[in-house]
Amino acid sequence: MALKVLGVSGSMREGSHSARALRIVLDSAAERGAETRFLDLRAADLPLYRPDFTPQHDGLTGATEAAAWAEAFVLATPDYHGSMSGAMKNFLDHHWEEFAGKLFGYLCASHEKGLTVMDQMRTAVRQCYGWSLPYGVSFNGKEDFDAAGNVTNNTVARRLHMCERDLVIYGALISDQLRRDLADTATDTFAARYRKK
Repeated sequence: MALKVLGVSGSMREGSHSARALRIVLDSAAERGAETRFLDLRAADLPLYRPDFTPQHDGLTGATEAAAWAEAFVLATPDYHGSMSGAMKNFLDHHWEEFAGKLFGYLCASHEKGLTVMDQMRTAVRQCYGWSLPYGVSFNGKEDFDAAGNVTNNTVARRLHMCERDLVIYGALISDQLRRDLADTATDTFAARYRKK
């Protein structure tokens, strides 16, 4: 079974470097046999999360369907004041059960190293019982990409490839075990909480 990988782009910028890096990872994952989708939060224009109200909204309906479909995620965001974009945080706020037991990878366009940005996304995912790759990939758009959007930094290119490879390989292992745990009757696993009654 092909692993279902959802890439989520949290940039509001036209020609975003984080979105470009995300497409590179998704294209490479597809070449490895994964089934991939790209969720552009700029286009989805999700309403601000309110815990007491879920509006009828086509973008939100599509984002929720995509999150439920996915077995692994790649989250890509620019570094805004040492944190993820508001659009990415809002996407994470709208979902939680859809993340449980699934593997996440992280990409960050940053003039720094993007470490706090990726740590904050990792923390949010952990609170939703998601798994994370133990590293992320950061890059400086102006220095590591050319005008056509191609990666010019070989180290960044290798790390994007490593992220894709590890996400597909480990994502498939975790997804397979999650399916087994959900199909089982054992009650001593965290997956039992998400079993359909």
